[in-house]
Amino acid sequence: MRVWAIANQKGGVGKTTSTLALGRGLAQRGQRVLLVDLDPHASLTRAFGVATEPAPEGVLELFATPPQPLAALARDSAVEHLAYVCAQTALATLERRSANQPGLGLALSQALARHSGQHDYVLLDCPPTLGLLMINALAAADRVIIPTQAEPLALHGLAGMRRTAEMVERSRRRPLPVSVLPTLYDRRTRAGQEALRKMQEDHGGRVWEDAIPVDTRLCNAELLVQPAGEDGSYPGRALSSYRRALDWILAEDAEPLERAA
Repeated sequence: MRVWAIANQKGGVGKTTSTLALGRGLAQRGQRVLLVDLDPHASLTRAFGVATEPAPEGVLELFATPPQPLAALARDSAVEHLAYVCAQTALATLERRSANQPGLGLALSQALARHSGQHDYVLLDCPPTLGLLMINALAAADRVIIPTQAEPLALHGLAGMRRTAEMVERSRRRPLPVSVLPTLYDRRTRAGQEALRKMQEDHGGRVWEDAIPVDTRLCNAELLVQPAGEDGSYPGRALSSYRRALDWILAEDAEPLERAA
């Protein structure tokens, strides 16, 4: 089972869209995929049509005493092989609880260890802030994917997210590979072109050589949670780009596995 954390310390860069698109792509390749919504804003949960009030069972139950198993919290989606675990707004209270409840920083790692073998891929949609939930995700992940909007201000969030990943990597004493995914790219603007070039210069081979373009069709999240057409195609420019990005991430992910074999 491979665990990918989709994370950035800046909001509005396409984390949830990337989680849905990459998860959908894996599922369409026959992989058993579980998406876990770790953001108290619960955008991924709402994309699947789940109301946030009354609060559904979900991630919060992983931090209970005793915790519920992931398998009991997973919900099947309309996309074959794709399941998800809901977020709740009460996740925002975990930060306060952690001061009096030691061990919460590894709650997700422990839940995933007990869940091993039930899915092929688990994708963690992280909140845009550095706190208990993001640290849980990075501690549990085999890879962190950093969606980064191709615009100048987003480059600061990317640099901060890489520093955080390096800090967690040192703490857990095992590699945490990073893949940078340029998103919301408008090739018509000079600012977008320069931001993409700067991203590639500063972060080298960790950055995908292409970029996910701006695509207004992705404003409708229902596109990402419905079954594919009969030909299995990805409608829209951005989803076609996500398919190519997934090829790149899978190739990057296979390298350490091959070296370890």
